[in-house]
Amino acid sequence: MRIPTEPIGSIPRPLELIEGLTANAAGKLSSAALSTLFDRAVQDTIRRFEATGSPVITDGEQTKPSFATYPLDGMAALDPDGVVILFADGHTRQLPKITGGPFRYQQKAVTFYNHAKRYTRTPVKQAVISASALSLLYPQEAIPGYSREAFIADLLNEHEADIRSCLAAGACTVQIDFTEARLAVKLDPGKGLLRSFVGLNNQVLERFAGLERNRLGVHTCPGGDQDSTHSADVDYAELLPLLFELKVKNFYLQYASERDKRQVLRTVKRSMKPAQRIFLGVTDVLDPRIETPEEIRELILEAAEYIPPAQLGTTDDCGFSPFADDTSTSRDTAFAKIKARLEGTRLAQDVLSKKKAVG
Repeated sequence: MRIPTEPIGSIPRPLELIEGLTANAAGKLSSAALSTLFDRAVQDTIRRFEATGSPVITDGEQTKPSFATYPLDGMAALDPDGVVILFADGHTRQLPKITGGPFRYQQKAVTFYNHAKRYTRTPVKQAVISASALSLLYPQEAIPGYSREAFIADLLNEHEADIRSCLAAGACTVQIDFTEARLAVKLDPGKGLLRSFVGLNNQVLERFAGLERNRLGVHTCPGGDQDSTHSADVDYAELLPLLFELKVKNFYLQYASERDKRQVLRTVKRSMKPAQRIFLGVTDVLDPRIETPEEIRELILEAAEYIPPAQLGTTDDCGFSPFADDTSTSRDTAFAKIKARLEGTRLAQDVLSKKKAVG
């Protein structure tokens, strides 16, 4: 019995890259020199991923400014004073807002995928930001000559193209980052906002055929950043029934940091559909302690009591550094946790295989 295991995406950037980004922003480092640092970071990330034995890897999002804003890099029609997201420790992240149209991605995720594939033969997955997250770029006040309806139409086309280009290039999986899902429930307990987000994302997903959808996935978490979250206080039971309405096969769920894990598993069991695969997070990316493989094995075996093993996979709770300036976790810690996940998954796989053979 094989239990698939995949990372989410981001890996902490090397210190020299973080310092280089700061220097470049201040005009003290050339773009060419920064590109060299980017390339060095991608190569080192891939080398370290391969050393863990991971069957699927990413580029660690080393060259993304953030998981959410890569399509906007270089866009002129932007105002920095957009939606503010508050985290539990008091820090905030702020999205920009567009000031005109038509809306076009300035950079597509396939750029990152193609860069990574130059250095590896290991299957590479690629994360893309959700249409629902980017829908927050349109301001509350209307833009003269560019309606919200026109923006949404452009956004859906651009998001579809972002996904298709990654599939066409050979990404083994395209993962849609939907971290705003849980936040939507916090902002609107009536779940109207979440329903609208799910509906918007499904408008894109419906454009893909069944076999294509098998290579698509959705990731949700309470927004891990700088060892804090924006919506961990939202009960999964309020989110999962609607989340599983998304028309994809693979779901990557934050789980290791949940307090009442059996309640989460009961909710997953009630909500999931037969054709869906559930990748449960078995490493807590906000906790500096490195889990043991045995601890991870037990998490997986407990999950297998609720989720059919044929539909079960493992992952990390979230990306380790979704924003380029996040230094809360070291690269060594991130890869040690990934290694523990791989070993723990293998241990659980052995136990479940033996049970199946006996049964």
